[in-house]
Amino acid sequence: MFSMPGGIEWIIILIVALLIFGKRLPEVMKSIGRGIVEFKKGVKGVEDEVEDAVEKKPEKLETSKNKNEKIKTDDKEHIKEMKG
Repeated sequence: MFSMPGGIEWIIILIVALLIFGKRLPEVMKSIGRGIVEFKKGVKGVEDEVEDAVEKKPEKLETSKNKNEKIKTDDKEHIKEMKG
């Protein structure tokens, strides 16, 4: 039904944006750019933390065939890691 705007539609959108934002348009675009950069940094940080957690102690991870079975451990660091 709806698709991406074509050439003429983009020109009309840009003209409307210029009319609405005027002189503030460069500032708005700069703010949007900074927001995108911060978002990407946050995503990268989370990815790094997950990779570190997976690579850190994969041999200590235990699995259970029964979903209700509790796995007991005496390693306090491991317990802290599992709780977050």
